[in-house]
Amino acid sequence: MRRPNVSGLFGPMDDRKRVDMPGNIEFGKRIQELRKRKMETDPSFSLRQFAAKVGISPTFVSKIENGEFDPPSAENIKKMAALLECNADELLALAGKVDPDIAEIIRKKPKALADFLRVAHGRSEEEIRKMTARMVNPEEKGDAEKQ
Repeated sequence: MRRPNVSGLFGPMDDRKRVDMPGNIEFGKRIQELRKRKMETDPSFSLRQFAAKVGISPTFVSKIENGEFDPPSAENIKKMAALLECNADELLALAGKVDPDIAEIIRKKPKALADFLRVAHGRSEEEIRKMTARMVNPEEKGDAEKQ
């Protein structure tokens, strides 16, 4: 009787993509890169200590970093960003998530903010930053136009 091919079931997987497993390799590699960079100057960023600071298990962090598990909750991603001193919105976007605070802001003014986002969507990042600056400091708009 012929034995079935069980290669990869109990031993190391080959180089084929794991299409049936969850995970976000790009997010995991970014977290690992940032954590290891911090660990170069601060030993408290070992996998175990980092996981404890975030409030999740070291196994979960390891599986995230290796792309075997999906990214954690938005709140835990925000904790990671604060610890790793990086932009939380960028990590959230990499994880395919949106800050719950942003979703709540949109829910409060859905039409106006949806319209605004659709208009801003076609703009460059520089144009959006300029629009944001004018909205934050409207008096500077007049000063910039005078120059």
